[in-house]
Parts: sequence; structure tokens; C-alpha cells
Amino acid sequence: MPTEDTQELLLPRSRKANERLHAMIPGGAHTYAKGDDQYPENLAPVISHGRGAHVWDIDGNRYIEYGSGLRSVSLGHTHPRVVEAVRRELDRGSNFVRPSIVEVEAAERFLATVPTAEMVKFAKNGSDATTAAVRLARAATGRPRVALCADHPFFSVDDWFIGTTPMSAGIPAATNELTVAFPYGDLAATEELLTRYPDEIACLILEPATHTEPPPGYLAGLRELADRHGCVLIFDEMITGFRWSEAGAQGLYGVVPDLSTFGKALGNGFAVSALAGRRDLMEQGGLRHSGDRVFLLSTTHGAETHSLAAAMAVQTTYVEEGITARLHALGERLAAGVRDAAAGMGVGDHVVVQGRASNLVFATLDENRQPSQQYRTLFLRRLLAGGVLAPSFVVSSALDDADIDRTVDVVAQACAVYRKALDAADPTPWLAGRPVKPVFRRLA
Repeated sequence: MPTEDTQELLLPRSRKANERLHAMIPGGAHTYAKGDDQYPENLAPVISHGRGAHVWDIDGNRYIEYGSGLRSVSLGHTHPRVVEAVRRELDRGSNFVRPSIVEVEAAERFLATVPTAEMVKFAKNGSDATTAAVRLARAATGRPRVALCADHPFFSVDDWFIGTTPMSAGIPAATNELTVAFPYGDLAATEELLTRYPDEIACLILEPATHTEPPPGYLAGLRELADRHGCVLIFDEMITGFRWSEAGAQGLYGVVPDLSTFGKALGNGFAVSALAGRRDLMEQGGLRHSGDRVFLLSTTHGAETHSLAAAMAVQTTYVEEGITARLHALGERLAAGVRDAAAGMGVGDHVVVQGRASNLVFATLDENRQPSQQYRTLFLRRLLAGGVLAPSFVVSSALDDADIDRTVDVVAQACAVYRKALDAADPTPWLAGRPVKPVFRRLA
């Protein structure tokens, strides 16, 4: 590797801590997307602490952080309004044998923020909420099949979804057969699927938007298809919730699902998720009806007072401080800077920024403009060396213009190395180890 490109980040304490993690925790992390296989070899920092848009690793390095907490920490670490709300509840107790008044207040706050929903139930993670939505749809319709959007990467850790991925070990084939898929943006293909399985599909579940905007009329078309074929329309708003608007994508695009699920940004890093939707559906998981009971959600820690207090503080902050608009402004500044830097170094067709400004990701393409894990590894190495921790370019509102400008400078340096690798038609000399790996793969 040329000497001018060898400014190295040394992480001896993180390397030892990663070995300790793998010795005790399968995968070395509690989320596969945080695994050290997602980072260049020997360059997976173990975090000590964070404040605002910055984190420090146990080796003492400081980074500008993107995609904080897998998109959950959208206000930045230790946000004062959230921390103060949590601190107040910690002195009052966190969990009781009966509901606390905080549960009433949190539900009222949520339904005021997401007025398209009529009832809400809180849990701790997104998978619980999406699986509860699927179970409720099956109960309400009496149908067995789930139709999910094939173009969206993740819905749940539960069998109905994981069975569709390369990591399907341990999931019975009979379970997998009950999940079918439809392509995003293609109403004709979705209608064909519904027609192929008449009166069998309980629900359509999808993220209403991801790195692409929904085609004109698409979400409204799904709403019409669901109504006509008698199935439940579920929006997974784990990512779009708050980042698209305070009321989620449904609030922005004006299409109301039957059920929707929220999480990630809802707690700014505290564990809270929500299932929301139509009263007549949600009430089937309640006590005030005469039909069969649906085991909707029942979580010991689902209503921890401090997490619900965090959620209320997050919603108040978003509304009062215009956080969604700030996320978009920061993302637009970052996207423009990265695109200019990449173009200036001659790799504008290879380092590609995609997505809504509040939820930016990047693609790393090879000399044939195909997605490349090797070039992603090269790019991540150079970002880390420059003090930028960025598995994505998803912004938090704690970033400032100086952070964005510094990030763009580091990207430009990374793109200069990227250009050399493209010219050599071989990034291997710049990798210093194995490439990063996709999360969903069959073999470890």
C-alpha cells in the first residue's frame, strides 16, 4: 500500500475488548448490524461514551458519529430534555404491579403526535411491535399469509420474517411458506399476488418509504388494494417515524394505514416502541369486547416509566424545536458536500449518496459500477482514520455545520484513495484485511 495512504487508526484496547465480547456474547454484539464484521478488520471501535453528535472509543479516539444507535439517537447523545425527563422518573420508580399514570400521559402524547392512530400500545423493541401487528391482522381476518415488501431490509427477528432471509436456520419450512413478498412501487404485481392467494393474505406490511420516495399514488393505491381484498395495511414506521415528519410517513403523505409501528427515534436511545392503529382492530387485543381474545402485546418492561418519559420528551422536542426540518437541512448540506467531494476526486459515479435528507445512506461501487464490499471497506477505513464513524450518513440534530464540513473534508480524502484503487482496478492493497460483510448471509 502506498505510504501516503497509510495513516492508520490503532485500536489496541478495542481489539482486546472485541475478543472479550466474542468470548461471552454470540456475534460479539447484541445487534448483528453492530458486529465487528461490519467494519474493516481490526478497526471496530468499542465505545466508551457519547455526547451530542460525538462518541469516544475506549482507546481515546473521538469520532463524528452518523447513524447513531442504528438511527435511534436522532437528537444526539445525552440530550438534556430527554435526560432530565428520565432522571425525574428514576426517583419515582420504574415498574409497578399496576399501570402508572405515565402510561396514560405517554399514550395521550403519542396519539396527539400521530393523530391518524386511535389507540397505541408500547413495547421495548420494533420486532415485538411488528409481530404483534401481524398477529392482530391474522386474527382480524382469519387468514394465514403475510405479504411483506421484498425491497425492504428488515421487519422483525421473528420467524415470519427471518425465514425469508439467508439466515433462516432453525425456522420450519411450513412457517416460511406462509410469508409471501411483493415489490415496492409495483401495484400491478401486488394485485397479482393478492389474486393468486384469494382470501389468504392477512396483511400487507412495508416501510412506506426508504431510500426512494414512493411513486405518485403508490401508497394510496396500496390502501385501495388492501380495502378491496379485505387485508390489513401495516406501515412499519420504525425509521420514517419522526424523521419524515412528527406523525411519520403517514402524516407526510396523507395515507392512513390500519396499523403502524414506531420505534428507534421515539426514545432517543431509550428502549421504547409502539404499535398504533384503528380502534376496532387494536381493541381486539383488549378487554372491552365480546370476541376471541388476541394476545397482542404483554411485556414486563414495556411501560417502564423512564422510557415512556423519554418518548414524551422526544415528541415535545421534535414539535417545539422543529427537529424534522433541522434533520433535513443538515442532511441536505451533508449530501451536497459529499457529492461535490466525490465528483471533485473523480468518483462521483462510485461513491453515491442516496435517500431522504434525514436518512441518508451511501453506496460504494466498483470500476463496473456494481456494489462492492471491498470498496466499502476501503471507504470506511479512510473515514475512521479521519475521525468519522459512519456506517451510513444518517444525521442527528446534534450535528453542527463544523461537523458537516469536517466530514466532507474526510470524505474528500477517502475519495482520493478510492480513485487510486479504481485506477488500479484492485482495491485489495488498501484493505489491510478481509472485506466487511453483509449482515444477512448464510455462513458465519
